[in-house]
Amino acid sequence: MREGRAMAEEIRAEMVANVWKVVASAGDEVTEGDTLVILESMKMEIPVISESDGTVQQIAVNEGDVVQEGDLIAVVA
Repeated sequence: MREGRAMAEEIRAEMVANVWKVVASAGDEVTEGDTLVILESMKMEIPVISESDGTVQQIAVNEGDVVQEGDLIAVVA
């Protein structure tokens, strides 16, 4: 690991849900609290947010996908 570089943050689903909208793309600069993806479960919209500042390395889901608890949604580094 290089000095001054944080490890990549894997953002995972906390529940079974549908991917309603993908807001961020790989390469986007994000800050802590930015919405990456919006999930839908039981008629509720649940934003998936970045927990750190960084660059989106990967968005692992597409709109319309169904995610299970623990599935990878995004990687921010």
